[in-house]
Amino acid sequence: MIQGILIKNGRVIDPSQNMDCVTNVLIENGRITGFGMQPTGREREIDATGKIVAPGLIDLHTHLREPGFEESETIFTGTDAALNGGYTSICCVPNTNPPIDTQADVEFIQDQAARADHCNVYVIGCISKNREGKELSEMGYLARAGVIGFSDDGSDIENAELLRRAFEYVQMFNLPIMCHTEDSNLTNRGVMNEGIVATRLGLRGIPSLAEDVMTARAIMLAEYTHGKLHLMHISTSKGVQLIREAKKNGVNVTAEVTPHHLTLTEDLLESFDSNLKMAPPLRTRADVDACIEGLLDGTLDCVSTDHAPHSAEKKQREIDLAPFGIVGLETSLAVLNTELILKGRMTWPQLIEKMATNPAKIINLPDGKGTLQVGADADIVLIDPDLKWTVTESEMRSRSKNSPWLGQELTGRAVMVLVNGRIRMKR
Repeated sequence: MIQGILIKNGRVIDPSQNMDCVTNVLIENGRITGFGMQPTGREREIDATGKIVAPGLIDLHTHLREPGFEESETIFTGTDAALNGGYTSICCVPNTNPPIDTQADVEFIQDQAARADHCNVYVIGCISKNREGKELSEMGYLARAGVIGFSDDGSDIENAELLRRAFEYVQMFNLPIMCHTEDSNLTNRGVMNEGIVATRLGLRGIPSLAEDVMTARAIMLAEYTHGKLHLMHISTSKGVQLIREAKKNGVNVTAEVTPHHLTLTEDLLESFDSNLKMAPPLRTRADVDACIEGLLDGTLDCVSTDHAPHSAEKKQREIDLAPFGIVGLETSLAVLNTELILKGRMTWPQLIEKMATNPAKIINLPDGKGTLQVGADADIVLIDPDLKWTVTESEMRSRSKNSPWLGQELTGRAVMVLVNGRIRMKR
């Protein structure tokens, strides 16, 4: 009789335990129960020779689009895409229609995720009612419903007094305010990063200042209120500097960066490919290098995808009319392996820490997520670091295909994902 699962001979990487060695992992009743055990004949054996065995990836910034924009993504397709990319837990942002600002909205997401039965889905609630930036949402009820943070992602709150009150109010729940730092007055309907490239292409620019001033404001409010701040999709060298200084000064701030802001630059917009249009926009090489440095030295705590699907009807338009955003759940791991690890700028333990261990810490995920410690939920990803594959629409499980990596060969891929000890994806 099968009594568990034994993952054999894999390179087990768990930054939470400073573990990086070849060993066996035993799973029983959905939890990790030990390392180094030999087969007894009572377990299902999985040979992980040549593979990395790591905590399942966790994304703090996923747009699932449902309710309201199901033509671009649904909770079912989005969570399926997450599994395909090695994610066992994702956090959905609330810029849906209607926005997630009531208990009923949270419960809808939770129910749909349970029906999909793919990966864990955690909900981020709105800071303001209807994401209008005028009145605080019913944060207490949202916290009771199980949200893991508050954000008006997609727009920033212009009213600094309202944001201050939000920082103060959520401290009773020990939840973060997750800020999309962008001054819409400064972005001024821009398309790409402001600079020489935008001028040459004749496209309206978005200055890095639009992000930096709001990053500085959010940090100052967090410092003044002693609130818990998480900064979303940081993309500028100045932003990295501001966060580094804030941490030195003891501000309770964490920050994320996306794979595209670690690997792509504004020059690529010369193709006028709308799949390269995102918010914040692709920046300069100096900004990319600063973000990589910030990620490596701990200024930037984690990598989040900002998975932002858009249907072909919306995205395949003139670049100044197309919406901002790209999909990322299915390519992030491979992109970062290809562009950072294989080029010697990062190691696998560092990447696992930024994509699994640290995200779990930032939002205080329960049940030992982001770790392989004995007793933790068996949320595990097996990665083939040498697997070469080409990004194609036919292999993507997201409903939308707006990826800048379409047609490109990448190296490294999740080949198996277990959620709570159950195999949910096997390549």
